[in-house]
Amino acid sequence: MLKRTLKSLRRMSTTTAAAPAAKEKVDCVVIGAGVVGIAVARELALKGREVLVLDSGPTFGTGTSSRNSEVIHAGIYYPLNSLKAIFCVRGRELLYKYCSEHEVPHKQIGKLIVATRPLEIPKLNDLMKRGTANGVQGLRMLEGFEAMKMEPELQCVKALLSPASGIVDSHSLMLSLVGEAENHGTTFSNNTSVIGGHLEGNCMNVYISESKNLRNWDGVSPLQPELTLIPKLVVNSAGLSAPALVKRFTGLDNVFIPPAYYARGCYFSLANTKVAPFKHLIYPIPEDGGLGVHVTLDLDGQIKFGPDVEWTDGIDDTLSFLNRFDYSVNANRAERFYPEIRKYYPDLRDGSLQPSYAGIRPKLSGPRQSPFDFVIQGEDTHGVPGLVNLFGIESPGLTSSMAIAEYVAAKFLR
Repeated sequence: MLKRTLKSLRRMSTTTAAAPAAKEKVDCVVIGAGVVGIAVARELALKGREVLVLDSGPTFGTGTSSRNSEVIHAGIYYPLNSLKAIFCVRGRELLYKYCSEHEVPHKQIGKLIVATRPLEIPKLNDLMKRGTANGVQGLRMLEGFEAMKMEPELQCVKALLSPASGIVDSHSLMLSLVGEAENHGTTFSNNTSVIGGHLEGNCMNVYISESKNLRNWDGVSPLQPELTLIPKLVVNSAGLSAPALVKRFTGLDNVFIPPAYYARGCYFSLANTKVAPFKHLIYPIPEDGGLGVHVTLDLDGQIKFGPDVEWTDGIDDTLSFLNRFDYSVNANRAERFYPEIRKYYPDLRDGSLQPSYAGIRPKLSGPRQSPFDFVIQGEDTHGVPGLVNLFGIESPGLTSSMAIAEYVAAKFLR
């Protein structure tokens, strides 16, 4: 079945505008080759299903999956019994096991969440209680002098130690997951855009086009599919574009599509430093929209700070659908970083921050709103057979990826 579909995908570039789109029945389609989509594809393939992964980019992981802190979270921040809490704790266990067994570079370096003022101590205590309730083991409250003994460059009055936190090479992780998925029959089709779909009987029809055909699209003219796929299961794991994409599917009531908010975050690297000032992840008390400008290390010991939170307006459904996001980093934004970082790292030198990269969080809540949980919808929620939507898969999405995949396969495979 997939071989015939692949031939149809290859023929798309030779299809004339007047020719009707070919139709192909397939087993499972995953839209989006970020870390979550790849993990879902692998899990479905391990269950013996034929899987086709479609991504509009030139390769896997070009969006949020490659523009994050690469942190393995413990599960401290999230409300009890939320999907974020459940999937983070379970996903962390699965991720460490997978990385060890498949030689994916990672390191369990631990995290210090720090209170830099006495007024922040109650929030630190709340995080300790929440993390413990979520099943995070090994959490320990430290006095300031204990934390500063562990990290001499640190300044704080109290700290929460999370030994279970770590870092991972996200590209190597995705590469390993892709390889395993392919070894079990999964096919990845890059530069392939899903442009819409409709419900016909009890089956979703998914419209496909080559991504290059969207480059000059005016955002108004009807898009013509070059191929229509009829899958038994389609998983919308399109990340930032997931809500805008599924709005182009007729047969799904828009009441089930949550509003999308975009929180941009920049990272700056620490330059002109021979020895890294920290050995642990260092996090301040969380802020509105994020976890604060924190210290992360890569596996080579290089330090970066971020992300900050910049709520981004002006991204309409068309721009989101087309994945046209601004990932530039304005060097002047460093001036906002220095005072935030110096609250816990007072010896940070002027001129030592260099622009690194930016990412955008696919959020379901806006400024000064309570954080929203992951949303995973199936037919039992929206009434559309064979359609699974993954909305708002922001942090801890990387940590949760394998647990989300486990859940999707267990709940929605028929």
